[in-house]
Amino acid sequence: MRVTVWGCRGSIASPGADTVRYGGNTSCLEVRLSDGSLIVLDAGTGARPLGLALEENPVERIDLLLTHLHLDHIEGLGAFEPIWNRKTELHIWGPSSPVASLRERIAMYFSPPLFPVYLPDVLARVEFHDAPEGDWVLGDARVTSHQIMHQGSTVGYRIEDSGRTLAYLTDHEPALGGDLAEMSDEWISGYEIARGADVLVHDCQYTPEEYAERVGFGHSSTEHVAMFARRTDVGRLVLFHHDPMHTDDELDAIRERVIDRFGVDGERVALAADGMSFEV
Repeated sequence: MRVTVWGCRGSIASPGADTVRYGGNTSCLEVRLSDGSLIVLDAGTGARPLGLALEENPVERIDLLLTHLHLDHIEGLGAFEPIWNRKTELHIWGPSSPVASLRERIAMYFSPPLFPVYLPDVLARVEFHDAPEGDWVLGDARVTSHQIMHQGSTVGYRIEDSGRTLAYLTDHEPALGGDLAEMSDEWISGYEIARGADVLVHDCQYTPEEYAERVGFGHSSTEHVAMFARRTDVGRLVLFHHDPMHTDDELDAIRERVIDRFGVDGERVALAADGMSFEV
């Protein structure tokens, strides 16, 4: 698998001089499977530049896996060029709800006054699917999705392809209600998604001092990320969903703190950055 980061900021896009190195676009990853299939993880503002790149090298089918429907994870969908192409077959997967279908919830965004056009005006062939609680298949990959700890219905994703595993847990607060060092595996949110993954992309929005004022907001501190990665025995850790108030220099300091708490070589911990690509 080859992964490209098109957006890694959390909560709200934050362009500016202080975010040049790591970027200001919100969550969006491109995952290319070994058979050439395309999976997109979340559709924050990073979906706009991804869509432009796909116009140069179009694909007929795109599977978009949404972790949840907070605006910073879907606000790029309207500017995602492939949805305005009649040749695109777009499958949108996301968390289920007992109240409304995924289509109905996405349609709330694709309607005035939030958006100038309605969902039926989209030119691509769009199909909506509830992400199952368990395993399913996309292309040559086995995908696993499970509900995780965050405000509102939210899922994490595990993608296994050709013996390699990527885990994606943005907007995740596994330490809510317990001590990760003491909890048994089965009680840790996201454990089965991340367990033994070659690469874990994980929320790291807060310092411990910030987290103390934001318990229950649905995000992790540096200490929680480090302990979660240690408990799940992942190979590499990519810190994601950067706080919009954190500058590039502050993110560098956060990475150093995670390395220290994780207790591993620094090459095993990276900060996600817009435009960054890596192999899994």
